[in-house]
Amino acid sequence: MSRLKSVKKARGFTLIEIMITLALGLLISGAVIQVMVSNSVTDRLNRAIASAQESGRFIVNRLRSDVIETGLYNPMSGALDRSVDIVGEAAFVQNHPIPLPGDFVSRAGLGAQEGANGDSDTLVVSLQAQRDCRGYTLGYPAGAEFYVVNEYFVDGRQLKCRGFDGRFLRGQRAAVGHNGHAAFTLLDDVESFQVLYGVADSAIAGDNSARPVQYINANLLNARLAAGGQVVALRLAVLVRGDGQVSLDPAPTFKLLDADPVTPGNQHIYKQFEVTIALRNVKNFVRSISR
Repeated sequence: MSRLKSVKKARGFTLIEIMITLALGLLISGAVIQVMVSNSVTDRLNRAIASAQESGRFIVNRLRSDVIETGLYNPMSGALDRSVDIVGEAAFVQNHPIPLPGDFVSRAGLGAQEGANGDSDTLVVSLQAQRDCRGYTLGYPAGAEFYVVNEYFVDGRQLKCRGFDGRFLRGQRAAVGHNGHAAFTLLDDVESFQVLYGVADSAIAGDNSARPVQYINANLLNARLAAGGQVVALRLAVLVRGDGQVSLDPAPTFKLLDADPVTPGNQHIYKQFEVTIALRNVKNFVRSISR
């Protein structure tokens, strides 16, 4: 009798108990896997959003700091290199803060341009500075100020800048220390770069406030400048792509300034950034000649 009881005590789980245990284990494992997958997707999404935000804030701040001094020319500066006629140079810079194609004899194609068929725009600015947008002094002594022309454009998906000595562009000096006018990359994963130009016109505004009366693209600039207008502000828009792949359905569509809407795809996070920059040096110049 005692042997029978011992045999009964040695029996394991029944088949039903094992099946129930396996089923519960599968349910729990499935839930854990689902949570892990969900956390992985959320993590990728958060990283993509964070990288897009970081890239957008960086490039907006960089462009603002680069172009806010557009049109600056101070003939009274003791640091200004005076190896050329600075009176004529001052007039040229102040009247061409946003150069257009044809303004320079040494590089006739250089100037602000509207991207064809929805492509990114090209921005070109003039100012007095100690370095170009790449950090080059272009052969001038350290600390010396000179006429700088900076170009911003998208090549592939890279937003780049290229700096020039304005005196070289005007045929007054040989190019020195320019590294072959190579372009430097400011930011990767840029889907689109768009520019609008705020034009002041005292005849339209009815005053000499130098406030922009309208924002136009580069294709319209030549006619407006010839009619007495002047660029006193810039609107810049950048569409950047976040790191990593994140599937989105439906794919988002973006409208940057006056450009046609774009739908870059549903495999990445994209974010749009815009900034309006008042060109205070140009505004002051316009006010001074309107009195």
